[in-house]
Amino acid sequence: MSTKITPQLTKELRDRTGVGMMDCKKALEESGGDMDKAVELLQKRGLAKAAKKAGRIAAEGCVHAYIHGAGRIGVLLEVNCETDFAARSADFRAFVDDVAMHIAASNPAYLSKDDVPEAEVAHQREIFQAQQAQSGKKPEIVAKIVEGQINKWKSEICLLDQLFVKDDKKTIDQVRTELVAKIGENVTIRRFVRWELGEGIEKRKFDIAADVQAMLQT
Repeated sequence: MSTKITPQLTKELRDRTGVGMMDCKKALEESGGDMDKAVELLQKRGLAKAAKKAGRIAAEGCVHAYIHGAGRIGVLLEVNCETDFAARSADFRAFVDDVAMHIAASNPAYLSKDDVPEAEVAHQREIFQAQQAQSGKKPEIVAKIVEGQINKWKSEICLLDQLFVKDDKKTIDQVRTELVAKIGENVTIRRFVRWELGEGIEKRKFDIAADVQAMLQT
C-alpha cells in the first residue's frame, strides 16, 4: 500500500535534498511515498547532488557589497564556490545579491547555529526557563518546551536557518542547496557584516524588512 503524499512528507524530502516542492512531490508519487526511493530518484535525475558536493573545497566566489535605502543599510558578504566560471554565472550572482538583500532586511546575528556562543545560549535558556516557571507543567515537559524555544530562537537569529525574505517557504540554506544542485558546484556562505546608518544612536525607527517587501511587490 502506498503512503499518502502529504505536504509535510514533501517538505521533509525537500529539506533532505534541497530540490523544489513540485519535483519532490512527483518523486514521492512515483516511489509510492518511500522517502529513500524518492531521494534515489532525484539523485538519478541529477537534482539531489548537493550532499555529495558539500565536502569539496570552495575557494573561488566573490565579495559582494549591497547598499539599501539610499545608503541607510550596507552589507558586505563573501560567498564561495569551486570555480571562477561558476562565480561569474548569472545564477551565482543572483544568489549572492539575494542573500545580501536578505541580510539587510533580516539582520541575522550569526551565520549558523554553531556560531552562537554558549554563554548567549545559556542566558537565553535561563530566560525561557523563567517564563515557564509558573506554568505548572512537569519539569521534563518544561525542558522539552525550553529546548524547542531555543531551537526556534537560533533559527531566527542565524542566517542559514532564517526563512528567505523572497520566499518564506524556504530557508537560506535550502536556497543555497538548490543552487548547488543547479550549478553542480559546492557553494558556501563564508561571512558577512551589516551596517546601519546611525546604529547605536537613538533615532527614528526604519523598517528595512517592510521596505524590502514593498520593493519586491513593485
